[in-house]
Amino acid sequence: MSRILVLLYGVISYFIFFGTFLYAVGFVGDLVVPKSIDSATTASFNQALIINIILLSIFAVQHSVMARPAFKRWWTEFIPPAIERSTYVLFSSLALILIYWLWQSMNGVVWDITNPIANALLWALFLVGWLIVLFSTFLINHFDLFGLRQVYLYMRGKEYTHIDFKMPLLYKIVRHPIMLGFIIAFWATPYMSTSHFLFALVTTAYILIAVQLEEHDLIKIYGDEYQQYRQSVSMILPLPWKK
Repeated sequence: MSRILVLLYGVISYFIFFGTFLYAVGFVGDLVVPKSIDSATTASFNQALIINIILLSIFAVQHSVMARPAFKRWWTEFIPPAIERSTYVLFSSLALILIYWLWQSMNGVVWDITNPIANALLWALFLVGWLIVLFSTFLINHFDLFGLRQVYLYMRGKEYTHIDFKMPLLYKIVRHPIMLGFIIAFWATPYMSTSHFLFALVTTAYILIAVQLEEHDLIKIYGDEYQQYRQSVSMILPLPWKK
């Protein structure tokens, strides 16, 4: 029964994540969803700025702290190791839901591109960014990344092992195509409001810091193999020179 409950917990956490991911597309793109990045608000500019920065900071702290090996070692003294990743995914999703719920729009426009060709190109680039994110997760192991592999192995009574190091497709061009996809999706818009600009700016800054921490962990896991990878492939931007 405990193995089934662990599997169920992992599956529920995954579907909560997937729902928040789909909502993110609408939230950032101001599309379809009931509340988006530019939805009307009654807060003043300064109030909205403070609230939004707090919300983004909560996500950044949760996302980084819970990903650190030291925290994982401490955390798995209280929860089964098999659900550690699913719990991380669940808490990340809850932090995003908090942003969707409490986000405050801010007056002001950074740019507004009305040219129909440029407008269409930016929307296409917006979509490409999200597709890169999703596609890149499957290039490594989508189900391991979001905790499903861990709970499945636990249910089968098998020991978890790290995914072998590999460089499929996009990972031959940049080391972090998922982050590249997010950056493209956050910045590619024909209408950049002040709210959207703040979101894109803060999340991009966080991504640039977070990948440094992630690289440190990856070096510990994969050793010289990852060090050599760092020397030959750029980090986020597809540039011909390393890092």
